[in-house]
Amino acid sequence: MLKYLLLFIFVVSDIQATVQDTIFRAESNPVFKYKYTADPAALVYNDRVYIYAGHDECPPPHQHYQLNEWLVFSSGDMVSWTEHAVPLRASDFKWAKGEAWASQVIEKNSKFYWYVTVEHGTTQGKSIGVAVADSPIGPFRDARGSALITNDMTTEYTGISWDDIDPTVWIDDDGQAYLFWGNTQCYYARLKDNMIELDGPVMPVHLPNFTEAPWIHKRNGWYYLSYAQYFPEKIGYSMSRSIHGPWEYKGILNEIAGNSNTNHQAIVEFKGQWYFIYHNGAIPTEGGSFRRSVCIDRLYYNDDDTMKRVQMTSEGIF
Repeated sequence: MLKYLLLFIFVVSDIQATVQDTIFRAESNPVFKYKYTADPAALVYNDRVYIYAGHDECPPPHQHYQLNEWLVFSSGDMVSWTEHAVPLRASDFKWAKGEAWASQVIEKNSKFYWYVTVEHGTTQGKSIGVAVADSPIGPFRDARGSALITNDMTTEYTGISWDDIDPTVWIDDDGQAYLFWGNTQCYYARLKDNMIELDGPVMPVHLPNFTEAPWIHKRNGWYYLSYAQYFPEKIGYSMSRSIHGPWEYKGILNEIAGNSNTNHQAIVEFKGQWYFIYHNGAIPTEGGSFRRSVCIDRLYYNDDDTMKRVQMTSEGIF
């Protein structure tokens, strides 16, 4: 009897894994064609790349942002992909109203911290929360039980209620972590070693034509801060020898993404190659600014360490 019970459990578990994990091969841009995905962030961990994205669910022909959950995809070669079970929803933050906007996951000490944008339930405006997990695919849980950043913490810089969005985290060579975020004004702050508390004041970052979507990466001793600018959005970037700046503007990196007013990027090195991960509105069936799609193209550098302008392609890296 025990043998048959164990066999039943094994079969059920195998069925559940099949239901939860969708495995497919990407052949062109957009990468994920069977559902709408937006605001990608990327993490490289143990020879796999993980893409975390919002799930655009606005039903056509309506035109508004409707995002209730985040998705995670992973690959060992950037071609064969697995979509894992939904790892986190806006409703998992009991203090929030909802709205699963842009986010990023980062690893520290074998824990995975997910910084997300949600609408706060009691403090007017957007806010930043933190979830944590023991695996890059979750399950994730609210790490604080409260927001890390709320709109009332940045009122001296802007008068809008949506400037506390698009969190990105960089862990420097000395182990110090920094949170960057913002809309119309870019901010940054040190994080404590526990990754869920600020360790100092919120400070402005001075960048020309900053709109939103900051992303930090580092190469050859240079820090790169890329971000969306103007509207409809292009991606521009600045460089510095220090995470604290000053930041020198270097120009446009990515032009307006096709059929989408917004543009949101992640830049990672994976197995010796650099990649630019972004979204557009290119899925033919009702795609657009509110039903977006993640794409991947190669990123190259000039001899002086500046970045070459990204060529958006329908072929992608495939």
